Amino acid sequence: MGKLILEERVKYPPFESYRFKPELLPIAVKKTEISDKITKNEAYETIRNMPPPFRIGNKSSWLVERRYKFNDETLKLDEQHAQEMLENVPEDSIVDKQRNGWYLTPNVIHKQARKIMNFSVSILLIALTYLFLEPVLSYWGIPSVGTGRVRFGLLDYPLLAVVVVPILFVPIFMRGGANFSDLVKQRRFLKSQPKPPKIKFHSDTTSGGKLVATIDFPERKENWKSMSVLWRVGVLPPSREALMQSLGRKENTQPAPGLTTELPHHWSVDLDDGTGGGEDSPMQTSEVKGGLFLKPMRIMQQSEIVDVLDGETTIPAPKGNWPGTIFSPLIRIHWEMIVIIERDNMPELLWVQPLKVKHPALFCLTEAVVNSGRTETNHPLDLS
Repeated sequence: MGKLILEERVKYPPFESYRFKPELLPIAVKKTEISDKITKNEAYETIRNMPPPFRIGNKSSWLVERRYKFNDETLKLDEQHAQEMLENVPEDSIVDKQRNGWYLTPNVIHKQARKIMNFSVSILLIALTYLFLEPVLSYWGIPSVGTGRVRFGLLDYPLLAVVVVPILFVPIFMRGGANFSDLVKQRRFLKSQPKPPKIKFHSDTTSGGKLVATIDFPERKENWKSMSVLWRVGVLPPSREALMQSLGRKENTQPAPGLTTELPHHWSVDLDDGTGGGEDSPMQTSEVKGGLFLKPMRIMQQSEIVDVLDGETTIPAPKGNWPGTIFSPLIRIHWEMIVIIERDNMPELLWVQPLKVKHPALFCLTEAVVNSGRTETNHPLDLS
């Protein structure tokens, strides 16, 4: 006799995960007792009627795992666990607030400004290093460059500063202009947004299978050029509260590694996962809960992009052996279909349709494909 336990383990990549060493970060573990005083055979019979376990990634890297344990022994599924299952997502969840409906593409200047910012900071560091070493170079007889003085009003400034400082402000002005452009674009869209498409699914969708659907737009704008579609799977950020509890931390205490200090209001309505620090998305209008820019899933894999046909459109499955839809406080496996509408002289328009996908029959094992946490660098066309 013993206890049957469902164990969830998560090490979710934080914002700008390349700055972290995943092998040094703790694993959040949550254990839920399914039954006690049960035999091993009864435990196997019980889990045969439950969704199968899975593992995305590994414990030395990023990890999302669900498994069943009997007296500290991990149970392995057998071939009798051969049914497909579907788990439902609760209404008014983060999926409804952030990943459902129309979405816009951020201004491309955001991405360019970030590249220029790296260049500007490099120039600044080189200039400061040169100014620090200039007295030594002058002592050795090496003529100095850019150390003269330029007067503005009553103050003198180093000539080198007059050249370097404007370079630092260029990306700031670019981001400001891009944010203003995005706000104008969002308000215009909200005043004349098209009617949602009518989508009919012809496949009983299971992870690893194809997606077959008919996509019909009752209203098409004059500047729409072409439409393509894909579907993808990823891991949404865990609940901040569940993550803190799983790591043995109390609320209103030091954040867990990878989390920022809690911001008022945002986590209470699932609009932020607490790792982006306000940088994961360009400026968005407050008129739409969740915003009009699609937040990236940092662990994600998408399918091949295909053209939308007049009749049924068949989309191949994303690569990897992924589990189906899951939504618990700690583990959230999310599937979605994205229709990409190319427009004349305007960025692409996206329609996002959440999907309910069944689990495959047996154990799922796949690689944790980590993506950038920045919205402006996670366009579906850039990831194909």
